[in-house]
Amino acid sequence: MLDVDPYAALQRFAPLPSFEVTSDDFADGGEIPLRNRAEGAGGGDVSPQLAWSGFPAETRGFVLTCLDPDAPTGAGWWHWAVNGLGTATELPAGAGALGEGGLPDGAFMVVNESRVPAYGGPNPPAGTGVHRYIFVVTALDVPRLDAGPETTPSTLAFQAHFHGIARGILTGTVTAP
Repeated sequence: MLDVDPYAALQRFAPLPSFEVTSDDFADGGEIPLRNRAEGAGGGDVSPQLAWSGFPAETRGFVLTCLDPDAPTGAGWWHWAVNGLGTATELPAGAGALGEGGLPDGAFMVVNESRVPAYGGPNPPAGTGVHRYIFVVTALDVPRLDAGPETTPSTLAFQAHFHGIARGILTGTVTAP
């Protein structure tokens, strides 16, 4: 397992209890399959299956984000963000398709860095090495964050900071061509 908690180095954030996030598509620290990568990388832009367990009993809702902190931007690249997951504990593969057909009732995606409210699969620029794709599920003390579909993933993560009671992390990797 890679030590990739994106919040660990930021001392102003209090540590949260952790819980398990898994995928049928890849193991923690493993390579993300081609079907889960961007069309531009030869993939299908299919969001991976995700499941989470072991979160606190007082959890009232969840939010999901996926960040590539290794993107050559200085700020990373948001690939996916979902608000309003309620008490769901799993998302099927493909739940991040444009149109939100695979999300639980009441859940919605906010726009990713490409300004699309959908999952955007990995497609790291040539020559930029190994990229980590950090899927973070945050257990909340509220059923849903006060953020609409026009919200940015950074704003969603900011709000999750104030309502998070536990955090589960799954990291996949892709090596740039």
